[in-house]
Order: sequence, then structure tokens, then C-alpha cells
Amino acid sequence: MQVIRYLEASRVRLESPVATLGNFDGVHVGHQEILGRVVRQAAERHGDGVVITFFPHPTAVLAPERAPALLTPLRERLARMRDAGVTKVVLQHFTRAFAALEAGEFVERVLVRRLGVVKVIIGHSVNFGRGRGGSAATLEDAGRRFGFEVEVVGPVTVDGIAVSSTEVRKCLSAGDVVLGARLLGRAYAVEGRVVVGDRRGRGLGFPTANLRSRSPLLVPDGVYAVRAEWGAQQRSGVANVGRKPTFGQGHRRTLEAHLFDFDGDLYGERLRVSLVGRLRGEMRFPSPQALVEQIHKDAERAREALKI
Repeated sequence: MQVIRYLEASRVRLESPVATLGNFDGVHVGHQEILGRVVRQAAERHGDGVVITFFPHPTAVLAPERAPALLTPLRERLARMRDAGVTKVVLQHFTRAFAALEAGEFVERVLVRRLGVVKVIIGHSVNFGRGRGGSAATLEDAGRRFGFEVEVVGPVTVDGIAVSSTEVRKCLSAGDVVLGARLLGRAYAVEGRVVVGDRRGRGLGFPTANLRSRSPLLVPDGVYAVRAEWGAQQRSGVANVGRKPTFGQGHRRTLEAHLFDFDGDLYGERLRVSLVGRLRGEMRFPSPQALVEQIHKDAERAREALKI
């Protein structure tokens, strides 16, 4: 997959491009439906499936105080587009100058003159251009004028819920990682490097991998059944998200995972921890022994949730 960062300056040549545009945060099942259609219809034309996406998130530029916590970092977003079969991604640097571009000017300058699209497939709620003035109707009008097709997708629903990045965030913030996974099409995961912690878990008989991640933790504090991946290896386990109140360390939220049947050294490894089920909220225990007793119970519940 080719990532085009400077569209105006690039010399990329596209064959019968079928394109879509949007933020695609989370690349959830609604996004996957759109990407699948783009890829299939581009293949039918022996052309390129093109995604136009934006970085940073437009709200982070225009109203940073309201910017949403991202479900997926840029690297993962691009990787999931690649895995979907997309051949070209236009990664548009989002600035206030770009935001001032009128919707009609964006269509003519980018979609028509620069990309030469033959078809655009978009979600039903898409907005683009100055003041979010562009919509599906804008594209349909432009398609008739410039001679490209437009297909509007959605809403895609799961359990009666219209899937969106906002709905996924709502599920996760409520601790419902099971429904969140259904909307995402996979379990919500956090990636990061394993760093040295206070080593207290090993002393309690439950060594943990302490994750340092640049991504925000979008779930509430508590204990979760998890699956972890690094390199070619996988392990199931139980993880705590929170501030470790039993030991008075309330200054920073962390994720630390105890992996079942594993006693190796993970320091420096890049770990992906998928949260499969929430077991309980975070609690403060009267003593380390009381905490150990609860961890044993949590581990058993996690094994049951993970069916191991």
C-alpha cells in the first residue's frame, strides 16, 4: 500500500480510482463495509482503491478542547486499511488553511483534477470542507457535473446500534468491552512497550508486564480478561487498569497484565493487549494478602471468560 503524504507535489498515477474519504478512527465495522466496497469495486475495474484520510484529527485542530480520544493511532489505522486491500492512501495533513477550503473546491481540486476518481463511496454521515459544509448530497451533485459515480453506505447497525466511532467510545467508557468489540469487529486493544515497574507483582506471586503506551486508556479503571500478543507469541491473562490504590500510587493510570503460564522477560517488547471482558472495578484492599486473594479469584474468572 502506498501512502501519499503530499498529494499536490506527488507524481502518483492512479488507474480508474475508486475512492472514499473520512477520518476512519477505529476502522470499525461501518468503516470496514465502506473499505470492502472500495476494494472490490476498484478490483472490478482493475483500478486503485483509494482512501483519503486526515491527520491530525480535524477537531484536534479546529477545537482542541473537544478533540476525541482516538481509538486507533495512525500506524494502526493505516495497517488496517492495508489489510483491507486498499492500494493507495492519501494522508492529508489537516491544517486550518486546509479546513478553509470550500467543499466544492475540495471536490474539484482533489477528487476530480488531482485524483481523477471514477467513483466515490462514502458513509451516509460524511461531512467535509469549510464549516463541514460538504455532504453526501454535495458529492452526488458534483458527480453528475463532473462525471463520476457516488455510492452512499449506511448506516451499518449492530444490535440495533448505528455504528460510529462515537458509539464505540461510549461503549468503552462504560466498560462494555464486549459490545465495543462487536462494533469494532475486534477486541479493543492497547499497544505499548513493556517497561520496568515497581516489581511488586512478582513479590506477590503475580509478575506483571507494565505497558507504556502513547494512546489513552479509553476504558474505566478495573480488572479485565485479556489476550496479549508480541512477535509471534500470544498469551491469555488478566490485567489491571488504574492507579493501584492499595499501594497509594494514585498519580497515573497504567495497564499492567499478568500473563498465564509465562515467566519470561518482556522488558522492551512491544505488546498488544486486547481487553476481552471486564471482571470488576478497581478496589483498594486493606492489605497485600487481601489483594493476592482477590487476584487469584480474578485469574480464575478471567480463565472462564477466555474459555481456557
